[in-house]
Amino acid sequence: MRSDVLIIGAGGAGLVAAINAHESGAKVRVITKEYPTRSQTCMAQGGINAALGNASDDSVEAHVQNTLKSAHGIANEDAVRHLCESAPDAVEWLDSIGVCFSRTKDAKIAQRTLGGASAPRACYAKDYTGLKILHTLYDRCNALGIEMLSERYLLNLVTHKPTSSDAYIGGATFLNIRSGEVESYEAAAVIVATGGYSRIYDKHSTNSTSSTGDGQAACLRAGARLSDMEFVQFHPTALKGSSILISESARGAGGYLLNSKGERFTNELAPRDEVARAINEEIQKGEGVFLDIRHLGEEFIDRELPQERKLAKLYENIDPVYEIIPIKSVAHYTMGGIEVDKNSQTNIEGLFAVGECANHRVHGANRLGGNSLLELVVFGKQAGVNAAKYAKIFDKTIETKEQVKRDEEFLKRVKEFSNEIGFYEKREFIGDVFYNNVGISRDAKGLKEALDAVYKIQKEMPMMGPKDRSKIYNTNLVEFLEFVNMIELCESVLVCAIERKESRGAHYRSDMLEQNDEKYKAHTIAYEENGTLFTDFAE
Repeated sequence: MRSDVLIIGAGGAGLVAAINAHESGAKVRVITKEYPTRSQTCMAQGGINAALGNASDDSVEAHVQNTLKSAHGIANEDAVRHLCESAPDAVEWLDSIGVCFSRTKDAKIAQRTLGGASAPRACYAKDYTGLKILHTLYDRCNALGIEMLSERYLLNLVTHKPTSSDAYIGGATFLNIRSGEVESYEAAAVIVATGGYSRIYDKHSTNSTSSTGDGQAACLRAGARLSDMEFVQFHPTALKGSSILISESARGAGGYLLNSKGERFTNELAPRDEVARAINEEIQKGEGVFLDIRHLGEEFIDRELPQERKLAKLYENIDPVYEIIPIKSVAHYTMGGIEVDKNSQTNIEGLFAVGECANHRVHGANRLGGNSLLELVVFGKQAGVNAAKYAKIFDKTIETKEQVKRDEEFLKRVKEFSNEIGFYEKREFIGDVFYNNVGISRDAKGLKEALDAVYKIQKEMPMMGPKDRSKIYNTNLVEFLEFVNMIELCESVLVCAIERKESRGAHYRSDMLEQNDEKYKAHTIAYEENGTLFTDFAE
């Protein structure tokens, strides 16, 4: 089953890459563990940034500077400039394929201000922006006849290593969830677009249960490098009881943050790391924290923020037209990921990565709100075009049988693991440990305690296997494999966080409050050699 370009993941980044690879003449196959319309992209509610020239005080240069400031000194300026300069064309392209952006009275694309922005720059579709983009991309892929396979769980990448310095990709192996069989898919080029890893925080995350870092873990095992894994963005406003996201658009429209005394305690449109810390400090004082949008009025809320009202009513039994919304800050977006170059390619030839799973060095220590949807369009195009170009000149041999055999043997061993320890309980436990020790505020003692907990789970893994030994639709097995990947990434996050002995953006060390540019204005790099994790710093 060979294709020119194999795309793993069918969220916004994967679908943009698929469209552009197809239009570049490549035979494209998209494989995903769930279904495209369930991607995390649908949770990007607030908007997509682009300096369209509609606001007199906005410009591409302002967008660049806002992004660099938010990144706290470790974004790559060339990459940021490419992102921001490409933004107007990216939005125009989305508009041309049918994304139903909200409009002004004179029919221009409506824009709002999100945290950290100096002007109204986020183009939006009410508060469903990511969802509308995702559905439009999916419709476009179907119209182009792009092949999509669902319910395939990524096991490993197929790499060929003639020598240690010239490894190249040859495809990937998957567990067909429906049949229980291991399948291999050969490809000249592979694009990993599997999303982030913030479900390592378990219930303390706005993300779906599928955001388990499968792509990052597979790339790490294959010899690719991860970078900046310690930088995890906490969204300021999630519902207190459920961690369901309340979009930044609610604050962009003029919502207030209040404590139990009814006092506003921070600038609601400051960068996310600052607002999340301010909320955390209030909670540490024993205060409740609330989002107040009552003054915006029912007509405005139902027109511009309908989803936020529905979510608050459904999950918190609160009607924000009349009541304040209890909120907290939880893990939302992972700035770190698979290290890629200016072509979206990893250090393995033919292996590309894009979207939240990748690190294009445009977010640095703190992502600017509205840049995630932009990133997946701009770099999705780049990855798709470059992967197709690479595939056209690919002339190497591909052999997947050995990897399939290794994966079949591994799954057989996993089913023989005992289950005297419940991995679901351990997943919840490590999520709590991460939220408390590797969350908005961290220190060396807490980080080392968390790492010890991870090491203990790694040793106990053979005692916490899946209880279900069946073959067909064994979701218990899939969730165990996800847990294995999450624990692998937990180690990377912690080792990088311990090594970064400073506070920078989302990585806030209460024991080392200052940002240290002399030593740490650099990116952490994590890589494996013979199963051992190593870390380093690189410019």
